[in-house]
Amino acid sequence: MSHPAGTLEAMDVELELQVRRAHPDADAFVGGPLRTREEREAALDASLAPGATRPVGAGERARPEEPDRYRLCFERDLDRIKHSRPWRRLAGKCQVFIAPADDHLRTRLTHAVEVAQVAVGIARAANLCLALTESIAIAHDCGHGPAGHASEGAFSPYLPETGYDHAVYGADVTLAELNLCAPTLDGVRNHSWRRPSPSTPEGEVVAWADRIAYVCHDFEDAVRAGILESDDLPIEVRQVVGTKRSDQIETFVVAVLHAIEQTGRVGMTEPAAGALAAFREFNFERIYLRPAAVRQAERVVRLLQGLVDHFADAPRSLPEPEGLVVAPGSPEAAALAVRYVSGMTDRYALGLGVELLGWDPADLPRGV
Repeated sequence: MSHPAGTLEAMDVELELQVRRAHPDADAFVGGPLRTREEREAALDASLAPGATRPVGAGERARPEEPDRYRLCFERDLDRIKHSRPWRRLAGKCQVFIAPADDHLRTRLTHAVEVAQVAVGIARAANLCLALTESIAIAHDCGHGPAGHASEGAFSPYLPETGYDHAVYGADVTLAELNLCAPTLDGVRNHSWRRPSPSTPEGEVVAWADRIAYVCHDFEDAVRAGILESDDLPIEVRQVVGTKRSDQIETFVVAVLHAIEQTGRVGMTEPAAGALAAFREFNFERIYLRPAAVRQAERVVRLLQGLVDHFADAPRSLPEPEGLVVAPGSPEAAALAVRYVSGMTDRYALGLGVELLGWDPADLPRGV
């Protein structure tokens, strides 16, 4: 294969460097200089939407850092999140159904990936910062405890000043050691609609993407689990978005893009917005708050509080080094116990319920 003129010198340098290739017959020619972070920042500054968040240098972080030579600040965040233990543990935390035997039901990890897919799709068309959007999306649920939303009610009594909100806890405690950029943490902290609005349009996109993703895939999982049938979806929702998840997501995403196009701000046009609200209300009534789910949530609270009490009374048994210097039964010990138990996967927490608390396996919370 012939190469453009002027590459012979580069090939001589390659020989001097003794470059090794993955495939002996590879001829993966690239050519051209590498683009530095500063050059990429300048290109984005000129091309992104007026309201999009611009990556600058090392980013605004609690602990100042030197900028990376090639990566944008939000790309560093994305890498750190994907390599972190809190994010990997989402694979063992349920979305709706606790420790499901069916491997095709969503986990917190697959939910985060689906949220990122929806959010990045919106951000790409709206010309927002993709790296920031994806960072917020994949990290938004890192503060969730095991066994679903019931964990928030279980942990809140042990944190009387702040309570336990997975969004706030994820940004301020779970992810603190990663030293992420302020806009990333703001998007995680405020992705929930019960929180103040995020400070960036990328964070607001993730808030919509989260609701779009979980409303659609939780319904699909409930159908797969035999709890619902496709035709159970209210007619006013079906008429707008249909019964297939792909059609539903497309309708909602296009409605967000139409709102951005028509108003310049993140939102969702009607009738899709009304259908999403009705869809979510239906899910709460028929999935999240159905009697069987409420009974399991009560077991979750008893189990997780039992584990917190156990470790708060014996902080030296905590793997965290701080447990060696706090008084048993103190508020500090309880906070450390919450931090430890909240990071557990479903199966690990259930296993400790049997091992440490003496639960009968038949009495453990069940997912379906």
